Amino acid sequence: MILEQYYIECLSHASYLIGDESTGRAVVVDPRRDIAEYLDDAVEHGLTIEGVINTHFHADFVSGHLELVDATGAWIGFGEAAETDYPIRRLRDGERISLGEVELEILSTPGHTWESISVLVRENPSATPTAVLTGDSLFIGDVGRPDLVNLGDGSTADLARAMYHTVHDKLLTLPDQVTVMPAHGAGSSCGKNLSTDLTSTIGEQRRTNPSVQPMDEDAFVALVTHGQPAAPSYFSADAAMNKRVHPLLSRDHVVPELTPATVKEELAAGTRVLDARSVDDFAAGHLRMSVNVGFDGRFAETGGMVAEVGARIVLIAYPGDEQEAAMRLARIGSDHVVGYLSVDRDGVFPAELAELVRSAPRTTVDELEELLAADGVTLVDIRNPGEREFGTIPGSVPIPLAQLRTRLEQVPTDKPIVVHCAGGWRSSVAASLLRAQGFDSVSDLLGGYDAWSEAHVPA
Repeated sequence: MILEQYYIECLSHASYLIGDESTGRAVVVDPRRDIAEYLDDAVEHGLTIEGVINTHFHADFVSGHLELVDATGAWIGFGEAAETDYPIRRLRDGERISLGEVELEILSTPGHTWESISVLVRENPSATPTAVLTGDSLFIGDVGRPDLVNLGDGSTADLARAMYHTVHDKLLTLPDQVTVMPAHGAGSSCGKNLSTDLTSTIGEQRRTNPSVQPMDEDAFVALVTHGQPAAPSYFSADAAMNKRVHPLLSRDHVVPELTPATVKEELAAGTRVLDARSVDDFAAGHLRMSVNVGFDGRFAETGGMVAEVGARIVLIAYPGDEQEAAMRLARIGSDHVVGYLSVDRDGVFPAELAELVRSAPRTTVDELEELLAADGVTLVDIRNPGEREFGTIPGSVPIPLAQLRTRLEQVPTDKPIVVHCAGGWRSSVAASLLRAQGFDSVSDLLGGYDAWSEAHVPA
């Protein structure tokens, strides 16, 4: 048996290749759009990809099932409740798929979504299961959230109750030694307490996962519906894309370098400019109206928070980062990156753009203290609800970064604005987004809530 995991940090996303060496038959589970790695590994192992299984309609990225079908002619499998506008193989609970000796068993595991399934993997039909690919049902350290965009019929509470039975009546009945291989890891907005571990076992999760400990159904519902991170607005667009036929991602996906004159034209036309450089380099100098989404953070997901899927985008990036940055955006369906401008780490822009370069104001903890004491500032806290439970700065206005672009009217404009997050990366995103949207006198808090909290620890 061949069982390969492919993990990308930027989206905290895991996908899988399962193959049978004796027959050369294989399937891919939960693929991303850039499929070269799956194809190359299939060739290396002498495998033919004959099926693509999606454990559910993903919301945080555009799945690569259409690209794989185009490249291999494979069938596409979803849980029975799935509705699409392209042909699918409906996979029912208990169905077994033979790859030769290797056998897959489909488990219906609703809760994150109604069509959610898990895939149980055996080295041969009579063997104890080796692994279970749990999609977004059971994570390492948590379970999938029930409140995302593709609910279909039923409420969040209905899905949470379905998840309770998925966990206790289905997944936890598997042998302790079965390896748990989910579709997401730490940092994903598909759950709230995901581990940095990429695999675990049923037995380890039974012992250590807070969300699967013995509790009644009502307590479980309360637990999984409380404190979830704000869902980025692009999630609904991606979930919809995954249900319909849409343009394929080219395997030769390359974006061109732009001239300074073209960059000026795009700025004048209102094209969104994403600056993928570090927070400090962006603060030292950036193009007017650009938004800082650092390549060193959750670039794809955050890019989807500040620019609509389908919008025209210009990238500002360090030399060598441009194509990967464009690919990360393409993974969430942002295919309209018109080009890039490279800026060295010395931060010098082309002379033709010098008149458009601005610095970003930043506020220290001491300066914020003075402003708050004088009632001279609006403080916006862009952390997620679960983060605020551990402490807040008095008087702050809570608007999670994922919702900021759609809640601009709720940001007061009668005073200068200071934005803060936990450590300072997201606040640079938010402050630059507000300035790009026309807000005056916006800065971000150096060091974020962590710096403020440290300054207020009693001696």
